[in-house]
Amino acid sequence: MIEKGFSKPTDRIMRLKKQIIDARPHVESERAVLATQAYKETEGLPPILRRAKVVEKIFNELPVTIRDDELVVGAITKNPRSTEICPEFSFDWVEKEFETMATRMADPFEIPKQTADELREAFKYWPGRTTSDLASSYMSQKAKDCIANGVFTVGNYFYGGVGHVCVDYGKILNIGFSGVIAEAVRHLEALDQMDPSYIKKQQFYNAVIISYKAAIDFAHRYAAKAQELAGRESNPTRRAELEQIAKNCRLVPEYPASNFWEACQTMWFIQCMLQIESSGHSISPGRFDQYMYPFLKADTTISREFAQELVDCIWIKLNDVNKTRDEVSAQAFAGYAVFQNLCVGGQTPEGRDATNDVSYMCMEATVHCRLPAPSFSIRVWQGTPDEFLYRAAEVIRLGLGVPAVYNDEVIIPALQNRGVSLADARDYGIVGCVEPQAIHKTEGWHDAAFFNVAKVLEITLNDGKVGSTQLGPVTGDPKRWTSLEDFYGAFTKQMAFFVKYLAEADNCVDIAHGERAPLPFLSPMVEDCMGRGKSLQEGGAIYNFTGPQAFGVADTGDSVYAMKKFVFDEKKISMAELKEALDANFGLAIGQKANAVGAGELTEGQIYDAVRKVLSSNKSMDVTALKEEVYRTLSTDTITAPAGSSKYEGIRRLLDSAESFGNDIDDVDLIARKCAQIYCLEVEKYKNPRGGQFQAGIYPVSANVLFGKDVGALPDGRPAKAPLADGVSPRQGKDHLGPTAAANSVAKLDHFIASNGTLYNQKFLPSALAGDNGLRNFASLVRSYFDQKGMHVQFNVVDRDTLIAAQKDPEAYRDLVVRVAGYSAQFVVLAKEVQDDIISRTEQHF
Repeated sequence: MIEKGFSKPTDRIMRLKKQIIDARPHVESERAVLATQAYKETEGLPPILRRAKVVEKIFNELPVTIRDDELVVGAITKNPRSTEICPEFSFDWVEKEFETMATRMADPFEIPKQTADELREAFKYWPGRTTSDLASSYMSQKAKDCIANGVFTVGNYFYGGVGHVCVDYGKILNIGFSGVIAEAVRHLEALDQMDPSYIKKQQFYNAVIISYKAAIDFAHRYAAKAQELAGRESNPTRRAELEQIAKNCRLVPEYPASNFWEACQTMWFIQCMLQIESSGHSISPGRFDQYMYPFLKADTTISREFAQELVDCIWIKLNDVNKTRDEVSAQAFAGYAVFQNLCVGGQTPEGRDATNDVSYMCMEATVHCRLPAPSFSIRVWQGTPDEFLYRAAEVIRLGLGVPAVYNDEVIIPALQNRGVSLADARDYGIVGCVEPQAIHKTEGWHDAAFFNVAKVLEITLNDGKVGSTQLGPVTGDPKRWTSLEDFYGAFTKQMAFFVKYLAEADNCVDIAHGERAPLPFLSPMVEDCMGRGKSLQEGGAIYNFTGPQAFGVADTGDSVYAMKKFVFDEKKISMAELKEALDANFGLAIGQKANAVGAGELTEGQIYDAVRKVLSSNKSMDVTALKEEVYRTLSTDTITAPAGSSKYEGIRRLLDSAESFGNDIDDVDLIARKCAQIYCLEVEKYKNPRGGQFQAGIYPVSANVLFGKDVGALPDGRPAKAPLADGVSPRQGKDHLGPTAAANSVAKLDHFIASNGTLYNQKFLPSALAGDNGLRNFASLVRSYFDQKGMHVQFNVVDRDTLIAAQKDPEAYRDLVVRVAGYSAQFVVLAKEVQDDIISRTEQHF
């Protein structure tokens, strides 16, 4: 037997989980009020010291909350799964949504009237003082016009903190916060006052000392709270737990952890305090199994069962973290996503297999909790044990959308190609959705912008115009194109133009964070901020990148192939006819769905004729071969408009009949590869203010749905405003020939140059992964895809009927968790259009 199953969670974990599931997210005001007070009190101080005083104020005065049953404590908010506001980054969008945030389509939050009043009062201080105000002042009007017209957006860091980092948890576990203070004192004492950087460095080290003393006080406040609760507790078991929690918090994280419970408490305090300091999301726990295993191994007094319960408690706490965004961004990040990516497996820096007991405990915790967080990931390489991959497959087939699977054989050389050392590349972790980074040595600015490749295609087809506005350069009337090379010439010029303004916009926001929001608590946990005497936001990290991500690659590739096939090669339509049909949205009303070409809507007679044609020609009865030939037969026949339909319907059906990315057809797949390369190679030409390089990624979060609304009709037959393909995945329903063919297509993209990460979703029917045979098939699929140099793959294992039932009766499916993009979420909290996008993905089977 390959399958082993999983143990049951404890009653405590089930109660803690229920708190999360039942929670109604609230906006709270305490952090915003405290931060505003601190800024008012420090008008004359330099930015780094002002930020230290903000941290000090918040850590000393934020309400201390210990929830029932907790063994690991530390909370950002009084209410479970709620959020604080960080007005120093932006605030006006919050004020505009006081009346609507509780009822908006995506990620609603309750805002009680008293909270709104307190926030409104605090916000009076902030006009002109935020990072977004400063970034906007630096940005050219042209960059703003590109954003307004849906080419790209930098809203992620424009409105909030950066996040997207993995800090050195192991450092704190081994030296404690007191060790960081001692390190800062040593650097202060060693400073040369003749050095022109002396003043800035002195301010930085003093800010670190202020921040870490306050962080120690924060933990001590939890010790006092636990002791107070123990004094009132009548249950002797819980009283003993609270007394031990108090003892733990008096010791850690001020001092090094001495056992596994203290290590768990230290890890969580770090995570919690990082979230409090800044509103950045994707604060990723990184290689949890690597820094936690030494403490488990050395702890001879702890039982395996209790150690597992502690890990489960951390999983619950990760789900307690939440974040609100503006209404538009909430649609792009639908599902209360916070992206705390926790990764296990892979290699050691020396190149040996890194799998250990904690790696498997993380799988157990994921199954015990069955919640969206953490964004659980595994690393796979040639030395990965089969047992590890089979156990991961057992977790995946439960339908939680995790773990996502990453390929060391692509990611390590991709990082080396960006200047990361071999040892650091082997020690990579995943941050946010799918972004690899050298852990605790990188300021990656991953997820720095969404870039809409399909929008650039549309603009190219309109000679640089959006509507009547000449947004991009004039690159020629498409009606005069005589070959695909004419298109590529125009497309490349448009791409260069818009990527230039993307880089400008990102750098404006980057500069603003360095000037107004350096982070003195975060910075000492990333190398080499302490050695360089500067914050992470000012270039203190060893490796500095900016990573904007593209989406719409499959749509663009399929569109270009359709033009090649029907306009330039077969000449079935002219560019003038194609343009006319696109401008008319194929005769469809905006938002109207077109009927796709495929077996689902063909008549029984059409299907019968196609099957008969195939059988009469080759007598094949192999099911897979038969399916492939039938689809090719259907797609190569000229499709005409049915009687009475729009004159453009025949053109749309013709375009829709073209072979598509996702079916292992080189002619199609290599065009998608080229379109993606044009974007990636343009991005990497640029540098950021921290001295690092731009690097491209291809992943959408759920922006493929939101920003599809900015794109008109495309030559692949897609009508205006419909969702785009997600990440590097084929278009929904277009990967006809099974999971291996789809994976083969995706593997042909150049994942090595998309070093900021690529995202590939597959959806399987539960029956496909059933039994030992299903696990073997799954492991073979992953290894085959990785052998062909695919970077990443993640899975939804759920059938369409279950998802539709959950739409109709959400209360009955509140614990249904699905994979959205680079994260999982409760299906029932997603906006309906995102739910529909997940439902529409191809259901694969072996």
